[in-house]
Amino acid sequence: MSPFEDIRPYYDTEVNQAIRQIIDHPMLKSMMNFTFPEQADEYWKDLMLHCHSIRDFQINFIYPGVQKVLEKSSDGLSTSGFEKLDKSTSYLFISNHRDIILDTSLLNACLYEKGLFMTTSAIGDNLIQKPFLKHLSRLTRNFVIKRGLPARELLESSKLVSSYIRHSLLRENRSVWIAQREGRTKDGNDQTHKGVLKMISMAADPKENFLDYFQRLNVVPVSISYEYDPTDILKMPELLAKARQETYVKGENEDFKTLLSGIIGQKKRIHIHIGDILTDGIEKIKKDVSGQVKQLQALADLIDEQIILGYKLWPTKYIAHDLLMNSDQFASEYTPEQKALFEARFRRGVDQNDETAIKSYLSMYANPVINQKKIMEEMKGIT
Repeated sequence: MSPFEDIRPYYDTEVNQAIRQIIDHPMLKSMMNFTFPEQADEYWKDLMLHCHSIRDFQINFIYPGVQKVLEKSSDGLSTSGFEKLDKSTSYLFISNHRDIILDTSLLNACLYEKGLFMTTSAIGDNLIQKPFLKHLSRLTRNFVIKRGLPARELLESSKLVSSYIRHSLLRENRSVWIAQREGRTKDGNDQTHKGVLKMISMAADPKENFLDYFQRLNVVPVSISYEYDPTDILKMPELLAKARQETYVKGENEDFKTLLSGIIGQKKRIHIHIGDILTDGIEKIKKDVSGQVKQLQALADLIDEQIILGYKLWPTKYIAHDLLMNSDQFASEYTPEQKALFEARFRRGVDQNDETAIKSYLSMYANPVINQKKIMEEMKGIT
């Protein structure tokens, strides 16, 4: 039995049986009716019952579903940086994380279109509590990260996940996607948590420097940017609790509601940027920085820099920045019509008498501008 039994996706030999367990589930019917609106249920059911691999499931059902989501709830997806990737190489994609499902689904759609390996992707077990969602997760090549464990169990779980990431990348030559932090970024500050990097490094060989190990993994930062966040208002209660230094407790089915809103809510334009493969950047850290703690921070900073600089700044980001700062610094980056549209959404969703709510909402959109500006100024200072 595989040591990864509790966390792994399905093997291809298990796919057909798993499909048969969910083929009559109402949620699957809803998904497929959305994906194939002009076809009778018999059409997709027959196709699905003849499916015997994860790749077939992704290409024949998930990929057209993603295309339909883009068609219905966006003004299109653009990309940059994919030319840096080699078709025979596996990569560890460390990504900013804004949408529960779409971030990885859109990346994989792009990888598939460009003839590159699709990823195995990390997903929190809090999102797949229902049996149907667990089946679907395993059918779309997700591996599970367990949340909320006591310290001892968390350590063992982290070692297992780390070993699975290594196994995927170095044994199976399968690319891996993981978010730069636990959970989605809700305030617009894309920051890599060192705990994620520590967890990944647990599978390094004994006495191997963790930076040498990261070089072997072909780390690639990924930036995904939505012009409008369809879950922006849903994020407000947590942001307000944080601003008021209160403890936030998620409501029942909150993750599922957010998941659905992210998929069907209007996003306008979307961009995915592939950053540089960090082999050279890590080599520079090895030469310039001493001590494991400082090296780990330098690696996190390097990933942050790539993600923030690669983040596409849509007009909504500049509008929010200027509203937050009460300025017109970036007025050339948006039209009066775009500003009016953003302000209408902002006024409709946020209490205009609550200064904390106003600041929290605008910061969510403006922080990528602030962070990108700061890094570019620092880079100018160095040169």
